[in-house]
Amino acid sequence: MKSFPIPVRVAGPGSQVEEEELQYLDIPRDVSTFAMPSVPETEDTVSLVIARDTLARLLAMMEQWKPGSPHPVLDMRGVAPAAQVIANQVLGDGEVSIRVTGNRLLKVQESVFAGLWRVVELDSAGQLLADWLEAAPLPAAVLAAARDGARDSLMPVEIANGAMNSPALLHELQAQLKSRKAGDRPHVLNLTLFPMTPEDHQMLERALPVGSVAIISRGFGNCRVTSTAARNVWRVQYFNSMNTLILNTIEVVDVPEVALAALEDLADTRARLAELIDWMSESCPA
Repeated sequence: MKSFPIPVRVAGPGSQVEEEELQYLDIPRDVSTFAMPSVPETEDTVSLVIARDTLARLLAMMEQWKPGSPHPVLDMRGVAPAAQVIANQVLGDGEVSIRVTGNRLLKVQESVFAGLWRVVELDSAGQLLADWLEAAPLPAAVLAAARDGARDSLMPVEIANGAMNSPALLHELQAQLKSRKAGDRPHVLNLTLFPMTPEDHQMLERALPVGSVAIISRGFGNCRVTSTAARNVWRVQYFNSMNTLILNTIEVVDVPEVALAALEDLADTRARLAELIDWMSESCPA
């Protein structure tokens, strides 16, 4: 009988090599949770009172808001600089940052209170044009910027040699853009599931040039959301804590859900903002 080369693994005492250790990927051990911002210690009680009253005005607007009406917006340009500093400190920086370029230059930072945004608009020289607080799933100016100047169709591209799945994906996207109606469910193309050649990615980039809105959400890893030159078409990419791309999608939707604060979050923000205002009042003169 001809011998069959089956590798033999010895088991039993003495068979284990202690020097060999299993190698594991490090996983993050810190998970972001909400922590109430601390009220800064300051002798400038006048500015502290102004900051508290400013936030109280915003809270009153949030409590009076009705679904279907414009979300609360509070102009910050009339607030004294020292009071603005205090307001910024107590609101803190949350997980979501947004940059808008093109016809408008906006810098947007979510506070630690979900759905409460600080928005500044700058001119081409970097001078301040507008500054406001907005309580909304996403600031209205961001959504408007994503839509303004966007096309109702994809950019025309020629099929590249070496392309595999991109022609079919682009055909599917074009069909979605033609048939899509307001209120339709999101249509998601998961590029991670398809074998994609470099030519495929190049075709997608030419058909879907980068738009004016870039959003990054930092949580358990990062999520990057980018508008495209096609209206209601977004690129959404998820990265793990080691900045490795783990999910790559194209979404046909007004705004990807991952970029929005939920209405439940806004309700929670109202309650927490009220607690913060009460806490600030304890440090204000009677």
